[in-house]
Amino acid sequence: MDVIRPAQEIGAELRGARCRARLTQTQVGGAVGYSASAVSRIEAGRMRLEYDRLLAFAAFLGIPPDRLTRTPVPGGAMLGTVGRPADEEDAVRRRNLLTGAAAIGVTAALGAPPAAAAAGGGDPAAPLEDYLFRLPSAAPVPVARLVQETASARADFRAARYTSLGHALPGLLAAVSATWEEASGHAREKAGVVLARAYVLAAELALKQHSDAAWAAADRALTAARTSGHPVPIGEASRVLAITMRRSGNCPSAVRHLTREAGDLDTGQEQTAAVRTTLMLTAAYSAATGGDRTTALDLLDAAEEETARREAAPSGLFTVDATRTQVDVYRIGVFNALGIPDEGVSVARGINIDSMPTPERRARAWTDTARMWHALRDGQQTLAALRRVEQEAPQEVRRPALRALTADLLYAPARVPGVREFAARTGAVPG
Repeated sequence: MDVIRPAQEIGAELRGARCRARLTQTQVGGAVGYSASAVSRIEAGRMRLEYDRLLAFAAFLGIPPDRLTRTPVPGGAMLGTVGRPADEEDAVRRRNLLTGAAAIGVTAALGAPPAAAAAGGGDPAAPLEDYLFRLPSAAPVPVARLVQETASARADFRAARYTSLGHALPGLLAAVSATWEEASGHAREKAGVVLARAYVLAAELALKQHSDAAWAAADRALTAARTSGHPVPIGEASRVLAITMRRSGNCPSAVRHLTREAGDLDTGQEQTAAVRTTLMLTAAYSAATGGDRTTALDLLDAAEEETARREAAPSGLFTVDATRTQVDVYRIGVFNALGIPDEGVSVARGINIDSMPTPERRARAWTDTARMWHALRDGQQTLAALRRVEQEAPQEVRRPALRALTADLLYAPARVPGVREFAARTGAVPG
């Protein structure tokens, strides 16, 4: 009987070949008919292909077909699975996802059992995906307890404890959803705010893992936020929804959505002004990703002016900051996206990343710095920045995007001492 190599091995083979060829995931995907995010999932071993589709990847990347199987594979065989074709399975999953996005669903009671937590494996978003697709039921719990549990989940996110967050979110979302559905009056309004912010956390986690669950989570976050009527959760949910738009390649829609929401906010209050700043920063990066330099830089300048007017007080936002340092970090990311990373060097040297309040934000700042140095082909500085990511948040450096960056560095023409050990340690290549 033919034995097909596991999807994780296939993904590592494809990633290595792409990096050796110095190609981006966008370039590979465009050549074989997939999005960059789909290529990322394939390389991470989280998306399976029919053999003929795999051969298209192999042909483009110059991989001998026998490197993808342990023995010859019949033409219609499935990589890493048997039974339902991958396209059909993916379609079913997407239908379930969209069905779930239309109505708030629930799963188990607050506090998932150990077996449910173990089901996540190595992907922190896996328990969340399972919840969003299945939508079972749960019982309501007191709103005060939900507030405490959501604060605990937020602490996991801010500390970049993504595995812990992924295990906690399904039970939390189930309980908040059930409570929100049963509540009325002020209690329902308060539960709506908690529900929106729990889904914001779910969307943030899914986005970090390049999971399709981000769409459903972000959509539900905004639905719950609008129901609550509170502008701050509405802005926070709008931000994560716009990021999913950008990730799907629709940058202009993301910019329009963000600027419209920012314009609707009353900047007379500290928190709403801070939310407005984060919306403008995300819009700036979205515009840069879409190649709109003028809009990107104008939005960055507007966000910087906003922070200058309220520099003293902490914003109290849920997952991101609205500070001058955060504006500078976004400026580096915008320069990277516009293809002018050299303009970010002086900005990076002027930032005190250690002053940023959470490991997750510090790790993200070092990530943008690593991307800047990588674009400038400075391997030593890139690796140094990646090591700072690992130092701040070990689970952050294992995200798909960071593993891909590490693999790119490993297979670059110029050898960087220590990068192979780092790549093996962080999962970018098999150890």
